[in-house]
Amino acid sequence: MEMVRRMKLGSHGLEVSAQGLGCMSMSTGFYGSGKPEADMIDLIHRAIESGITFLDTSDCYGPHTNEVLLGKALKGGMREKVQLATKFGVNISNGSTEIRGDPAYVRACCEASLRRLGVDFIDLYYQHRIDTRVPIEITMGELKKLVEEGKIKYVGLSEASASTIRRAHAVHPITAVQLEWSLWTRDVEEDIIPTCQELGIGIVAYSPLGRGFLSSGAKMVETLSTNDVRKDMPRFKPENMEQNKKIFEQVSEMAAKKGCTPSQLALAWVHHKGTNVCPIPGTTKIENLKQNIGALAVELTGEEMAELESIASADAVKGGRNAYMSLTWSNTDTPPLSSWKPE
Repeated sequence: MEMVRRMKLGSHGLEVSAQGLGCMSMSTGFYGSGKPEADMIDLIHRAIESGITFLDTSDCYGPHTNEVLLGKALKGGMREKVQLATKFGVNISNGSTEIRGDPAYVRACCEASLRRLGVDFIDLYYQHRIDTRVPIEITMGELKKLVEEGKIKYVGLSEASASTIRRAHAVHPITAVQLEWSLWTRDVEEDIIPTCQELGIGIVAYSPLGRGFLSSGAKMVETLSTNDVRKDMPRFKPENMEQNKKIFEQVSEMAAKKGCTPSQLALAWVHHKGTNVCPIPGTTKIENLKQNIGALAVELTGEEMAELESIASADAVKGGRNAYMSLTWSNTDTPPLSSWKPE
């Protein structure tokens, strides 16, 4: 297996593997039950050996257990080989979720993540979701202090609107914006992608395989555990899946002609969307890891890109991308800085 190539993410010096590894599904949480720890540590090590060194987690995965898992995987000299990304902002406790971006919370989360990961610094620290009660300038001010103290190297935002990105970037350079982007989730292309390109901000595409749909189609729904959040997502409901499965069938036909798998074709599409774009597909299986790496070798012409985009046009995809659209970029504008009154 060829080593994964490197890329510059953003314009401030961060260099990562051209494909990352989303680690969320390795732990119990949003996608049901986690997998055996030893197997997941082995998978992470295999990824690093293959050149996939950009590892993505969050303090809310588990919560907390995913960071602990990565901490164990990075012992014994592995830390120096990776670029570690984690996030704060989604506070899950006692079964309820609160979005927070106040300075004290930002700092407490960073300190806790450093401890769980067992590291001296975090390479890329994202605000996972935007606290619409706190001006983004206030949250960014604390993140800037953490950079100055050497606790984080680079700052990122996840699911942030174009206006929020601009306001944040004016306080301290944003290195990367993480957003949901795949063949069947393209709402970011109108405003957010151009904003990132204009400001020299890297784009990290999560769920580049449509939360697994672009890997296996409608049959994936049958294998989901009862506590998997995808069961609540509109696109996976029977009334929408009837239409959506046609997209997968067409992608599969095209992949067969190209001599690759549907997931490799879908991932290759993301890779071809720009030199500053890094998809982070998640997996818990070695064979899927190898397959995802294989997507880097799939070459697409302009005509093939256009054909894929016509197959998965906005009107072809039925249902919202998330069951909780209120927690996505379309609702992330924060109050003006002048309104902030610290408690």
